[in-house]
Amino acid sequence: MAGIRVLSLSADGVETHTLAEVEGLLERPGALVWVDIPECSDEAITLLTDVLRCHPLAVRDCMHRNRVPRVRIYPHHQLLILHGPERGPSGHVHYLELDQIIGEKYVVTVHGPINPSLSPEVALRETDGVRRRLEAGRLRPDSPYELSYAITSALIHRLEAFIEEVTTDVWHLEQRVTGGHMGNPEEFLEELFQARHGLLSVRTMGALGAEVYGRIAALEARIPAGDLPLVNDLVDQLSRIRGLADGEREYLQGVIEFYRARAETKMTVAAERLAVIAVVTLPITALSSVYGMNIIVNEHTKVPQLVAVLLVMAVMSALLLTWAKRRGWW
Repeated sequence: MAGIRVLSLSADGVETHTLAEVEGLLERPGALVWVDIPECSDEAITLLTDVLRCHPLAVRDCMHRNRVPRVRIYPHHQLLILHGPERGPSGHVHYLELDQIIGEKYVVTVHGPINPSLSPEVALRETDGVRRRLEAGRLRPDSPYELSYAITSALIHRLEAFIEEVTTDVWHLEQRVTGGHMGNPEEFLEELFQARHGLLSVRTMGALGAEVYGRIAALEARIPAGDLPLVNDLVDQLSRIRGLADGEREYLQGVIEFYRARAETKMTVAAERLAVIAVVTLPITALSSVYGMNIIVNEHTKVPQLVAVLLVMAVMSALLLTWAKRRGWW
């Protein structure tokens, strides 16, 4: 995994620095520093504690995995905890944690911890994209909140792309259901519920993220007036993610219900056919069991009686089939 990146942002462009320079960078007038930490190592903890003077609870949250997004408001900085999705090989959705510490002159992003089965580069996807935009001159943030807005927007774009990926799977599943080409029922149900799990996961990420930024927006006094519209826009974007996931989940639920109705219809038809077979064969079986030993004997078969019984069986079968037809069983 790449090491800690330190960038200073100004009207002249973007410069890369070492960790030792962070304290001096923050003393510059109008400084804006971005520190991107791939994993919370010992040197990262030293930076957060001794240089940036972050609250101990904020440092603790950056060190450990947080399963629920949240915001922590401290006197000189704020901690935001968000999650992004990543599909595992078995359809499981991994939660990629992204922590942001927003100060008066800096933004710190801390990734992970991540599942060992995932590539470390996956966790850096959004921040690497923002860094490339900065280095190319396509992004010029003037405040920590503008930089945080760009980072969170990149994460939201990932959420939206994930919904599109799952929606593609849902469409394929619907085509298989309507076309009757579902294959193995157990495997097909597994695919249905994997898609549902993906939509539920991204819906949760969007909904809880909107709650986090809604909390920040409610504390207007702690946010520069010029940055408040950015926070409100993030609330709107995350609420939209929740709405998109809900819409696709309802669509998928319709596919699941159609599949269940189709499967139950097939089972009902099969049960009716089995009932017809039972109705037709049960009286014949009873008749043959009663008279069989009296007609077919060890040394001699009584042909007239055998023919008569067979005719009775045929008539019974015809009458029972006619009755079943009138009942609409076949």
